[in-house]
Amino acid sequence: MKKFALSLFVLISVIFLVACQGDDEKIPVSGEASDGVQEMKIKFAHVVAENTPKHKGALKMKEYIEKESGGKIEVEIYPNSSLFGDQDEYQNLVANNIQFIAPDLTKFVGNNPQFNVPALPFMFDDDDEAIAFWDGEKGKEVLASLKNDGVIGLSMWPNGGKHLTNGKRSISSPEDLKGLKFRTQGGQVLESIYHALGAGSESIPFGELYTALDQGVVDGQENTFSNIESKKFDEVQKYMTVMNHTRVDYAVFTNTKFWDSMNEATKKIVEDGLAAGTEVARAEAKSLNEKALETIKERGNVEIVELTPEQVEEFRKVLEPIYKEYEEEIGADVIEAAREAAK
Repeated sequence: MKKFALSLFVLISVIFLVACQGDDEKIPVSGEASDGVQEMKIKFAHVVAENTPKHKGALKMKEYIEKESGGKIEVEIYPNSSLFGDQDEYQNLVANNIQFIAPDLTKFVGNNPQFNVPALPFMFDDDDEAIAFWDGEKGKEVLASLKNDGVIGLSMWPNGGKHLTNGKRSISSPEDLKGLKFRTQGGQVLESIYHALGAGSESIPFGELYTALDQGVVDGQENTFSNIESKKFDEVQKYMTVMNHTRVDYAVFTNTKFWDSMNEATKKIVEDGLAAGTEVARAEAKSLNEKALETIKERGNVEIVELTPEQVEEFRKVLEPIYKEYEEEIGADVIEAAREAAK
């Protein structure tokens, strides 16, 4: 009887001690924060309008993540440079003030000149060729090259080939650009392109471009149909030349500290959400550009020149030396991988 009483006392004491332990001493079990979906708020900032492939991809990503997380993960999207603009979104990503951005890849040429690939003249004929490069081994290496800043590129989102607009004159040959100044996203290759064509170039934040065109700070700019139409650049320009000479390609970048802070269950939802967003962004790029061109034509604000194959070849010949000029800086292996993807 005494042994039974002693055993009962020990059992009650153990239960009491366990019950009195603090929450931080409890061993997490399945379904709690350690292995279930973490509660968090994710901020995704970008600089373009809502009716663009990038924003539609971001919306799909938000929809998927919030649904699959049961509302535990909230995704806030800030379009139109409403949170951060071209000049400060990267610094705020490094600081983890935002968790996702999707900038034009040529914005990073100062960090790594291999991000000049979309600016190589007439490299890719269409989105599929560009996607093939960025989804390939060399493309992924370039996207992962910012890890020392605490940033990693996850997935390329195309926007399309770029075309020229200007307020001075119709452009159908290389000589027509002489003396004009164009806004570019910046970067060595784009500067060399306009120098080779006898034109000037200036880097201006995308959110300030409409005003710069309206006030004559620059004569023209290069962009995709969807960006030209959605930002109504045709309201402050007189001419547009369908060129497809360089590209606007984005990639979704994240902060590595944030990325590594997610447990397996949470990261799986975010990764799958990114994949869903990527599918939408890629599908929308072509259709939105086609619709945007039709809208620009319907608005009738600009005279549109569609180059013949012979006229395109004139531009190719003038710009071909740029490949040799930047072969060492970008890397012959990277250029070759891009050429292979373009076949």
